[in-house]
This record gives sequence, C-alpha cells and structure tokens, in this order.
Amino acid sequence: MDSSSHKFYHEHGFDSREHLETYFSSQQEIGFGDDSMKFPMECLHRAFSEGHIKGDLLIDISPGSFIHHLYTASGFFKQILVLKCTEQCIMELNKWINTHTGAFDWSHIMEYMKCLEGNSDQCQDKHMTLKTAITKIMKCDTDKENLTDPDVLPPADCVISTGMLDFISRDQDDYIMNFRKFVKLLKPDGYLILMGGLNTTYAMIGQDKIHMFKYDENFVRKVLADEGFIIDHCAVQKRTTVSDLSDYKAAIFITAHRE
Repeated sequence: MDSSSHKFYHEHGFDSREHLETYFSSQQEIGFGDDSMKFPMECLHRAFSEGHIKGDLLIDISPGSFIHHLYTASGFFKQILVLKCTEQCIMELNKWINTHTGAFDWSHIMEYMKCLEGNSDQCQDKHMTLKTAITKIMKCDTDKENLTDPDVLPPADCVISTGMLDFISRDQDDYIMNFRKFVKLLKPDGYLILMGGLNTTYAMIGQDKIHMFKYDENFVRKVLADEGFIIDHCAVQKRTTVSDLSDYKAAIFITAHRE
C-alpha cells in the first residue's frame, strides 16, 4: 500500500478500541508495552518529580483513547482537560471514566506505577485520582486555528501531546502549522511535553493503514528552537518491538518551555 492509500486520523478516524488493544494491551505477545507505555511513563515520572511542571490546568491533545501518560500528571495538576478529534474516542474514554461495562482495562498500568513510585497502596488510588482530575473531554478540530472553536480555553500550565502531531501532519510545513496551534493553548511561562515516534510512516489499526508524518530528532529540535522554546530534557529510546504493525524506529520524549 503506497502512502496515497493511507488514512488520516483527523479526517477518517480509526477504531479507538482496536488502537488500545493493539498498542496498549497487557497481552505479552503484542509486545508494544516497553515503547508505548513504560518508556513515556518513566520519562513523565522523572519530569514531574523535578517539581517544575505543575499548576492548575493541563491540556492533553493525543490521538485515540489512551490515558496511561496522565496517571503521573494527575498528581501535579488540579484539572486535566482532554481534547479528542473523534466522537468514538470520546465515547471510549468516557466508558473508562464512568466505569461502564466493557471499558478498557488499565489495571496493568499499576505494575508500572509500582515500579516508579514504590507504594502499592497509593498506586491503587491512582485510577480514581485520574478520573477525578479529568474535568472535561472536548471535541477538537485540528483544521481550525482555534482547536475548540467556538469555545476559547483558558491558557494551560502544561500541554501534553503524545503522537498527535505525527498523525495529523502531512509534511514539515503542516507539522509546524499544527505545532503553532497547539502551543497557543499554553501560558507564556507554560511547559510543553511532546512524545512521538521517529522516522515513522504508518501505523496499522485493524485493517486500516494510518498515515504518520516521518521526521527525525533534529527536525523536532529545530522546530522547538525556531518557535522560541528551550528544551529542558530530551530522551530517545530505540525501538524494542518486533512487529510490522508500525515502522517507527524509536520513541522520543521532550519537555520544553518558552525562552
């Protein structure tokens, strides 16, 4: 399948439950856990533990319905606002928040949390802490200059984006344009956390081959610098998963603030 046949997440959507089962499942044979869950959670734990990234409001702009990256964050922000491109992703996430039958089971994340925080009793409360912290889930339109038009959001202390720029950007110019929309949601002294896959062109979700914008570490570093951001921390983990479901070469994690 050539790139012209790829589907675009923000235009065509994808099966959000299939996405969860494929890339965030507890099933050992799937094997994406180290790259998609363990690595970002370790990086986030370290970033938040330093004490600089905290405040009243965190805005998350990520594809699909995954929430593992928000567990640690829920202890450092009074409110978490989640933006989603599709109604299906919102419905899937609401199932989990409201503990409905058939909601995706995130209990395996507690094993990661125990390794990071070392207190099993506190870890058991993390599900409720996160559910309480997520005060609103909103539909967004990444084609609009104001992502939540006509609603205007209060500026955030931190914006997290896990792979959204990878999914919705067609080329370098598109990535930069989308990046500028995302950072408009930040306070002048706010922090940006970016996560994604390096040198990726696609991700399989069910039978659909979903487009991913291919970029390397140097490109994203240059975008941040050109847009007035200072990188506080950058970590890259080479791919550990053996699978043809996606062709990413490494996972990247960046925290940055405006100069």
